[in-house]
Amino acid sequence: MSDALRELGEHVAGQIEAAVSSWTVERGELTIQAPRERVIDLLTFLRDDPACGFSTLIDLCGVDRPGRAQRFDVVYHLLSLKQNARVRVKTVVAEDASIASASSLFPVADWFEREAFDMFGIMFDGHPDLRRLLTDYGFHGHPLRKDFPLSGHVEVRYDEERKRVVYEPVKLVQEFRDFDFLSPWEGAKYIIPGDEKADDEAKEGDA
Repeated sequence: MSDALRELGEHVAGQIEAAVSSWTVERGELTIQAPRERVIDLLTFLRDDPACGFSTLIDLCGVDRPGRAQRFDVVYHLLSLKQNARVRVKTVVAEDASIASASSLFPVADWFEREAFDMFGIMFDGHPDLRRLLTDYGFHGHPLRKDFPLSGHVEVRYDEERKRVVYEPVKLVQEFRDFDFLSPWEGAKYIIPGDEKADDEAKEGDA
């Protein structure tokens, strides 16, 4: 299978070189990196080229990398029944930029892109109905961003007395609201390799 995927990667890169930044085959999976401006060209080729036939979009998701200039990865997972193979397409997009919608190519991308917008705030140009999907319409923020407060800011409940849904501020002290990027396992009784802060705290405790 890996040899077949390498041949497929070489074929795609050779036929539509400008839309392929790089490609790799690792652990039996083909991953193609594309420039944001050419990702629709690449998806179209993968769908329509007879040697590819990736006609099914299995998933589309976002990945948040807040320390990077182009903050988000947008990842497409495609399936070809003809080739009995899968391919992963990845591209990057900055927080203040947008990417073309794939909903005209794969109708299922409609809700996938709405979810990525709702959870990460990724904007998709040309989407027919880009609005929140999983959170409430009045919700503020994007819950899967790594800097989103772990507790959120408000809680929603049905008020029996008022006979309606009400929003109330979450009452938590600040130390339970902020995520500590330096020590995600803070409080554990063992030290995770590379967790410098936890390591420093352990040394201070021993002293």
